[in-house]
Amino acid sequence: MGNPMRIRATMEGDVTTVKVLMNHVMETGQRKGSDGNKIPAHFITELTAKHNDNTVLMANFGPSVSKNPYLKFDFKGGAAGDKVTVSWVDNKGDSREDSTVIK
Repeated sequence: MGNPMRIRATMEGDVTTVKVLMNHVMETGQRKGSDGNKIPAHFITELTAKHNDNTVLMANFGPSVSKNPYLKFDFKGGAAGDKVTVSWVDNKGDSREDSTVIK
C-alpha cells in the first residue's frame, strides 16, 4: 500500500472542490540510476474519486505525470459532512484509498 494522500474537500455554494496530493514516485522507466541501469517504471495508472459511494471522477494516468501528483476537481451535489474517497492503482498492482469529509 502506498503512502497516505492529503485530501481536502470544501463547499462553496453548491460546488464541492476537492484537492488531492498523492505521495507516489511516478517513475517513468526512462531514467538511469547511479549504476547506469534503467530504473523500472512505477506510476499510477488509475484514479477514482467517489462521493458517498457515487463515482464523481475517473482518470487514467501514465508515466508522464510528475512525482507526487496534485489533483484538483469540482463536483455538484455534495453537502457538508459527506464522505469523499479517492483511490488509485499503479502499474505494479499497489493501491491506496483515503477519505475525508466535506467541510
